[in-house]
Amino acid sequence: PRMQEFLNTNGPWNQLVNLENIRILPIKNQQQIKLSDSLTIIPFRVPHRDEYSETVGFKIIGPNKSVLFIPDIDKWSIYAFLDGTFYHGQEIGTRDISQIPHPFIEESIELFKSLSAAEKAKIHFIHFNHTNPVLIPLIKGVFLITFKTII
Repeated sequence: PRMQEFLNTNGPWNQLVNLENIRILPIKNQQQIKLSDSLTIIPFRVPHRDEYSETVGFKIIGPNKSVLFIPDIDKWSIYAFLDGTFYHGQEIGTRDISQIPHPFIEESIELFKSLSAAEKAKIHFIHFNHTNPVLIPLIKGVFLITFKTII
């Protein structure tokens, strides 16, 4: 609801709505949305700063598998696609890292170190800040890093 209000009342985004370049379809927390015969999503709120709108993750359910997609969170317990914004708390420089809380990749590595290799292979990091040192060896345009790639 807050994102819909933001898009409707703030330029230049409201122009997209007014000119019918986009159509906003309201969603509700934990309410299932059937996109096709074989694809369903369930949106759910996740903890984050929420300056302009709610922060939402999605459970994406296909015919044979499902996945959780959580692109931006403060902290978490266990997800398949993990927030990899920062590798550690020192990379951001002089900015107060407590004001931009995200789980550090090094925290995730510690948390999941006892998993089997097969389970670790299911963990993918996304949503990297430009200061994250895991991006240094990558070719531009590659934004999905697996747990195995980092260790």
